[in-house]
Amino acid sequence: MSEFIKRLQERRANVWEQSKALLDKAESEKRELTAEEEETYQRLNADLDAIDARAKDLAEAEQRSKDAESAFATLLAKPETSRQAAPDTDSEMRRWARGEIRGFDVARPAGLSFRDLTKGSATAGGNTVPTTFYGQLMTHLIEVSGIMMAGPTVINTSSGESIEFPATTAYSTAAQVSEGNPIPESDPAFVKRALGAYKYGVLLQASSELLSDSQFGLESFLSEQAGRALGNAFGADAITGNGSNKPTGVLTSATTGKTGGTGAAGAFTADDMIDLFYSVIGPYRNSSSCAWLMRDATMASVRKLKDDQGQYLWQPSIQLGVPDTLLAKPVHTDPNMPAVGLGAKSVAFGDFSQYYVRMAGGVRFERSDDYAFNADLVTYRAIIRADGLLMDQTGAIKVFAGGAS
Repeated sequence: MSEFIKRLQERRANVWEQSKALLDKAESEKRELTAEEEETYQRLNADLDAIDARAKDLAEAEQRSKDAESAFATLLAKPETSRQAAPDTDSEMRRWARGEIRGFDVARPAGLSFRDLTKGSATAGGNTVPTTFYGQLMTHLIEVSGIMMAGPTVINTSSGESIEFPATTAYSTAAQVSEGNPIPESDPAFVKRALGAYKYGVLLQASSELLSDSQFGLESFLSEQAGRALGNAFGADAITGNGSNKPTGVLTSATTGKTGGTGAAGAFTADDMIDLFYSVIGPYRNSSSCAWLMRDATMASVRKLKDDQGQYLWQPSIQLGVPDTLLAKPVHTDPNMPAVGLGAKSVAFGDFSQYYVRMAGGVRFERSDDYAFNADLVTYRAIIRADGLLMDQTGAIKVFAGGAS
């Protein structure tokens, strides 16, 4: 596996060098890419994306393998128990009729099978899936949402009541004062920002036969699907939510750091990205959580940008799983970011630790055998309660906005 990953890294670097050579040739001849060259360039970009996707698949496969090995090791480590004598079937049927037990299997030759469907909470209506699901769900939630990968401040609470945060919008300023003159007053300004808890959920169903026949693989699949569904739902609001009965997205509160030129159909130049970079003040720009956020389709344009010295602003990562960089800052992609266009906020840059994500009660992944009892289906539900808000709205994160015309 390590040799394959090494070859994958070498292939990625080779594809990037081919892309640079293509762009450099067109620039040296002071012309745009020909139709054939543009087709080649797009193919090379597609190869880069495919290599990145393959690397992600390898990482997920390795994690699934570790999870399966851990599960089997736990099972094999359990001591064998002696088989108990089969209880009286008639007695068990009478107990079931009186409502003392929830179910039993009279066809099983080794005896009767009992199912406790209220484990965990009397009102839950089903068994809570073991906590190994929790880690898998959180991992996939972060992988889906680009803004979660950018490093926001995540606050976990056990309940969902509103939380208020004091924040400053202006600091005191001093001034030189002549002898005998009054000292001017300058007070800091404060605001209160609140985080609530909006519910996101998804239901998944599987037949009892499928659960019995493919237990380990199905658990991994269900956790992945639930995580991606929750990540997509919350991730969309974390980017563009208007704050009305939903989270306030980062683009909603971020200020404009650079507006594109007119007649450019919303596109940006290398100078625009440099201006956006320096529109964020040094303390935020130097933060370890400072990063770029854009959608995948925007990356093709970003990869072509050069500075005045002919150096590419975008640099590929030499390690799989490590983000590429633009002006030495990591680039994260999110499908919910707007596409390049007139007036569109297509690129965000700044300190994403100033975007606060509140998770109330963690991730709930629960099981019910009652919900679809007549179809012999097991129902899983995944739920999160979350909110998001940019705490410092004075310029911690800024955006590039396409020209209005």
